[in-house]
Amino acid sequence: MPEFTVHGVKLSLPSDLAKPGLVGKLENGTYEYDEGNAARRCIRPGFRVLELGAGMGFVTAICAMRAGAENVLSVEANPRMLDVIRANLALNGQEGVTLMHGAVTGHAEPGQTARLRLGDALTSSRLARKNVRADTIEVPLVPIADLIRMQRPHVVIMDVEGAEAHLFAQPWKCPLRFLVLELHPKQYAPRVIKKIVDWASDMHMTYDPSTSRGKTLGFRRVWHEEEGSAP
Repeated sequence: MPEFTVHGVKLSLPSDLAKPGLVGKLENGTYEYDEGNAARRCIRPGFRVLELGAGMGFVTAICAMRAGAENVLSVEANPRMLDVIRANLALNGQEGVTLMHGAVTGHAEPGQTARLRLGDALTSSRLARKNVRADTIEVPLVPIADLIRMQRPHVVIMDVEGAEAHLFAQPWKCPLRFLVLELHPKQYAPRVIKKIVDWASDMHMTYDPSTSRGKTLGFRRVWHEEEGSAP
């Protein structure tokens, strides 16, 4: 079982996931570099963090190291990755993270499920189109509003392979200070990105250059004088 240390985070990778492309990124330190850097920049001790799309637990571990594991709720759709994430959190002494299995969506009825299409390396899975059955598994759907209500996050970090297109229909009722998401422009039209930016503006958030790079887009809360400055 190959093991790596990426920017101070220990990672163990099952042999069946050790594809050359993924291994190369782990070895040269580029694996989820932008997301990890954003997490380090915006998370402070005690912040409540909601992570959507945990992958193999790299950014999850960074969130836990910064905020405290007890303050992190991480959601991963691919059930084959759950043990990998738990093992990597344990390697870094962050077993206290709350890990939930499910695919995040804008709306879902209680008990509703969807088909998840697995990526080649099992870390790039996405919801399948209707009637697609090959290389798919059934997973529970988790509405974004339920997660926001449960965690009341100060920081939301997401990499959900295009599902972000459906998560910004309504404002989130939480003390949100930072939002970091990886865009997937091949999965949707430019108007979806505009919708996300407009939503952030309505939430009194603005573009944050310190957490943005390439397809990783960061927003931070704009603090009004009557609110005082952000702590």
